[in-house]
Amino acid sequence: MKTTHFVSKILFYVTRFLAIVYFTLALYSFVALITGWSLNFKENGKFFQIYYPFTERPLMLGDYNIPYIIFDFLSPLSLYGLFFLLSSNVFKVFFQPKLFTQNGISHLKRFYLANLLLPGITIFLASIFVSLDNEVSIFILLHFMLGIFAYFLAAIFKQGLNLQNEQDLFI
Repeated sequence: MKTTHFVSKILFYVTRFLAIVYFTLALYSFVALITGWSLNFKENGKFFQIYYPFTERPLMLGDYNIPYIIFDFLSPLSLYGLFFLLSSNVFKVFFQPKLFTQNGISHLKRFYLANLLLPGITIFLASIFVSLDNEVSIFILLHFMLGIFAYFLAAIFKQGLNLQNEQDLFI
C-alpha cells in the first residue's frame, strides 16, 4: 500500500501542477487577447501570437477569429485545466488515511461526469461554429472511456464505503 500512496502523491502533484499551468495559460491568453498586451498579429490580422510575458518570443499562435479563439483555443486550455484539477482530486483520494469515504466518491463522481458530458457538449457547440478535425472524435472516445472507468471505480468505492460502514456498526 505504500507504493500506492507514493505513486498517487506524485501523480497528485504532477496533475495539480498541470492544472495550474493550463488555467494560467488560459487566463494569460484571455487577458492578452482582451487587452492586446503581449499580443502580435501576423498576415494583416489573420493570425495572432501571444508572447511570453515581457518578451517578444511567441508562446502561442492561432487564427484571429472569435469562434476559433473560443472553441479551439480558450476552451481546450480551460477544460484541460479542469481535467487535471479533477484528476488531481482523484489521486488525492488514494493517499488519504481512509480510502473509502463520501468525499472520495464525490471526487470520482465529478471526474466521471466531467469526462462523460463536457467533451461531447463542447464538441457539439464547437461544431456549430467551427469545422473540427477528425482527431477530435478520438479525444471524445478516450474521455468517454475514462469516464466509464471512473464510473465503475466510483461504484466500487461506494460499495467499499457501505461495507466499511457496516463493519463499523459491528465493532
